Order: sequence, then structure tokens, then C-alpha cells
Amino acid sequence: MTALLLAAAIVSEVIATVCLKASDGFSRPIPSAITVVGYLISFWLLALVLKELSVGTTYAIWSAVGTAAVALIGIAAYGETASFLKIASLGLIVLGVIGLNAAGAH
Repeated sequence: MTALLLAAAIVSEVIATVCLKASDGFSRPIPSAITVVGYLISFWLLALVLKELSVGTTYAIWSAVGTAAVALIGIAAYGETASFLKIASLGLIVLGVIGLNAAGAH
């Protein structure tokens, strides 16, 4: 259950971040509202996850997976560059999360 809550927190954060770009500096009401609600849901779910997992591991997974997902969405949806260094760096983020999990979640 904790893993599902963390996954939902990540998805909510990614949606909020993508909508933040679409909000055009909070000048568009619907993407702006989705951004605010998405971050609120994400933080609420993150708080629930922190009842079970350590803050370091939880935050590392949440932020790393969210960062990688948003970067990939930026490449796919917004035509951002996909250089070798960017892709390799995203791979290192994933390896870092795997390493943290291997080190123990508590």
C-alpha cells in the first residue's frame, strides 16, 4: 500500500509540474488550479508515505522519479533536447534510487 501511495504522489506531482508550464505563469485558470490541487494531493500522499518510510529514501524516490518523468515529458511533449548527457544523467538518477532502495528503506 505504501508503494502505491508513493506512486500516486509522484504521478500527482508530475501532473502538477506539467500543468505549471501550461499555466503560463498562473495566467490560465484551469492549468493553474490543476497545479495547486496536484501539489496539495502530492504532499498529502507524501505525508502518508512518511508514516512508513524514512524521509531520506521517500524524498529521494519522489523527487528523482518525478524529475526523470518530467524531463522525459519535456523531451516527448515539448521538444526539449535529448542529448546523450541528459539521457545518461536520467539513468544515473534511476541508478541512485535503486541504490537507495538496496541500502534499505528504513
